[in-house]
Amino acid sequence: DVTNAGDAETRITAALAPGITVVIADLTRTRFCDSTGLQHLLRAAQTAAGSGAELRLAISLGGTVARVMELTGLRRRIAVYQTLEEAADGEPPSG
Repeated sequence: DVTNAGDAETRITAALAPGITVVIADLTRTRFCDSTGLQHLLRAAQTAAGSGAELRLAISLGGTVARVMELTGLRRRIAVYQTLEEAADGEPPSG
């Protein structure tokens, strides 16, 4: 939410060192994400793309965060995986 979304974006973009092609954000334990959080995730994904990298999110697909991402259409813009392992494998996102 608004209290930590900026920190999450900063941490994600800090991982975009030269030569990094994939950054995975593990949100499997995240229970809430408001519009501020979604906005920061989208900016982080855009920053990654501008660096030639891909942002992948590991999110529990049955949870509220995944539902909010689906309703807002953000899930079509950022690759979402159900587990950290699936995101690391790079298989096409499920769901």
